[in-house]
Amino acid sequence: MKKSLVLATLIAAAALAACGKKEEPVAAPAPAPVEAPAAAAPASDAAAPAAEAAASAADSAKAAADAAATAATGAQTAVDAAATAATDAKAAVDAAATAATSAASAAK
Repeated sequence: MKKSLVLATLIAAAALAACGKKEEPVAAPAPAPVEAPAAAAPASDAAAPAAEAAASAADSAKAAADAAATAATGAQTAVDAAATAATDAKAAVDAAATAATSAASAAK
């Protein structure tokens, strides 16, 4: 029995020694080099299309303002022509009234 106790102790000690050993971790292979992402475009490159669009919008606004000025000039010309026509019509009415008055006086 003494031998079996010694044998059991040796087996237990061997088991504890085996379980207590730590395996050395295998070194992981170095990761493959990762290509750096492309650098973002500078702000000036991104702003260039916006500046071109703003310039185009300004040109369009100028063209619209010029067209409005031309239309306003045309409207003013039409108003002036209407005023001249009204003045001429008043003169014609006055002349007709004078002629009617003269005819009435002559008929007496």
